[in-house]
Amino acid sequence: MRRRLINSTLAVVLVVIAVFGLSLVIVETRTIQAAAEESVASEAVRLVGAVESRQSSGERITPDVLSEQIAGNRYAEITVPGKPRIEIGRRPSGEVIESTQRGDRGESVTVQESRSAINSEIGRTLLVILAVSLLAILAAVVLAVRQGRRLTAPLTDLAETAERLGSGDPRPRHRRYGVQELDRVADVLDASAERIARMLTAERRLAADASHQLRTPLTALSMRLEEITLTDDPDTVKEEATIALAQVERLTDVVQRLLTNSRDPRTGSAVAFDLDEVVKQQIEEWRPAYRSAGRAIVRSGKKGLRAVGTPGAVAQVLATLIENSLMHGSGPVALRTRVTGNQAVVEVTDAGPGVPPDLGSRVFERTVSGRNSTGLGLAVARDLAEADGGRLELLQQRPPVFALFLAREAEQQSDGH
Repeated sequence: MRRRLINSTLAVVLVVIAVFGLSLVIVETRTIQAAAEESVASEAVRLVGAVESRQSSGERITPDVLSEQIAGNRYAEITVPGKPRIEIGRRPSGEVIESTQRGDRGESVTVQESRSAINSEIGRTLLVILAVSLLAILAAVVLAVRQGRRLTAPLTDLAETAERLGSGDPRPRHRRYGVQELDRVADVLDASAERIARMLTAERRLAADASHQLRTPLTALSMRLEEITLTDDPDTVKEEATIALAQVERLTDVVQRLLTNSRDPRTGSAVAFDLDEVVKQQIEEWRPAYRSAGRAIVRSGKKGLRAVGTPGAVAQVLATLIENSLMHGSGPVALRTRVTGNQAVVEVTDAGPGVPPDLGSRVFERTVSGRNSTGLGLAVARDLAEADGGRLELLQQRPPVFALFLAREAEQQSDGH
């Protein structure tokens, strides 16, 4: 592109020089010739006047007196009736410019100038025009090179930005070049980079959330399958298989929920459901794990509550809190249900050391963990709760009390009032 720009600029300059330069040469040549002819004629008139003046006053007419009236490179021939011919200067050879003037008393003056002198002056003029043309071409080359760099450097930079986007580096560069069209392209590339960055972040977040959130239901399902393999009682096998099937359904719901939230976190599938059933289900699922750890899991509080939300998401939030209590807490774990205003609340607490004082509300931030874990569990649980219009809060740091707030069913709210 740079070469094309230089070539096109030079072509334009050469055309301009050819048109105006040739015109200038023709005009200057004619002007110099006309000026020389006019000068020769003027000197001839002046010599005739001088001869007439001296002849009328009776003064002697000599070459020395008249030589002051003409230029040194010209030749003059003066003829006066009854007197010898007078010559001033050397007669030029070759082509000449000549002017003859006659006086009232028969005097004749002829002035000649060699055309070679005129040609020399025309040559000097042509050299000046040629020098100016060369300077114009040089200036055009310099300007074309600078303009080419100004245009090709941004294009090269934009190409590198596009290549970076294609290679998986979506960081916007926020560079502008002072050219409206190029800046527009840069704006589009930066906007594309930001969209790609958001998409990559969402995909990575989905992968991290899925790996973390699927671990808990898969662990619980594995425990159920182990129970089935260790017993020969058909009733126990049937009961454990039924629970395992319910866990598979919930696992499917968790996957669907994660995919939905990754595309649009505001998308929810909230319905009215029996909160007691979800709490009971979680207690039954986690009781074997707590029994193996020598701990208990219990529930208390108000029963018969109906909340608005996604049962699978609520179950997953409670499973995260129960798992955290199993991993990081101690003593019995208590799930207590209560009502506050138009909301149903499920509190999860244990007798462990709780949340470190330096974490506080930051415990819900991603990658924030006080126990060398991934720090994703509470963050994902909070996102699941907020997707259905609820919220997850830390009410007390020591002993830890986490509370899940959900909207109550409208009919139940009116019955409460």
